[in-house]
Amino acid sequence: MNDKLVNLMADLKENETIAQVKELIQGGADPVKILDDARSAMELVGKRFEKCEYFIPDLMMAGEILKGISEIVKPLIQKGNVGGKKGKVIIGTVAGDIHDIGKDIVTFMLDVSGYEVLDLGIDVPVSTFVEKTKEFQPQVVGLSGFLTLAFDSMKATIKAFEDAGLRNRIKIMIGGGQIDDEVKKYVRADAYGKDAVAGVQLCREWIGG
Repeated sequence: MNDKLVNLMADLKENETIAQVKELIQGGADPVKILDDARSAMELVGKRFEKCEYFIPDLMMAGEILKGISEIVKPLIQKGNVGGKKGKVIIGTVAGDIHDIGKDIVTFMLDVSGYEVLDLGIDVPVSTFVEKTKEFQPQVVGLSGFLTLAFDSMKATIKAFEDAGLRNRIKIMIGGGQIDDEVKKYVRADAYGKDAVAGVQLCREWIGG
């Protein structure tokens, strides 16, 4: 682990972080390891948020830094990613919720892990999830939600998949700030992921790769 990079990013020093990433790339560093360091930094940011040392604007800043890193390393990782995409995943924040930081991190992690991801954005209606699932034909659908009101939207979305005859064709994972095993049972999802790494791991179990 590159402690300097992790600490710069966790301390939200955007310019210094990007400069360090570029320096590492020029020095021949493995872009996947840089991504691992960015993941470690995001975990640190999350812990600081849990301890109320960081707040929502800080999470948003960390997300912006992550996007900047991804623009540099993603093309390098994809260059070495031979054999095509491993599978398809649809992801979106459910109707009534507009939080996207966690969703964006999961999307990024799935993308660089070799999956073809269709991000439907925020406040996604039930009908859009059903329609896009018919069109895109993913193996996995990820429903994201930070607010408790999202639970009923998740439940309605999964019920709509059942009514449309799609439920048996897909695995459904859910994620968000207050998601736990009880919520998973309530909405009738297959699994929940506590973070982006868990989301990628679920896709690996279900799709392979």
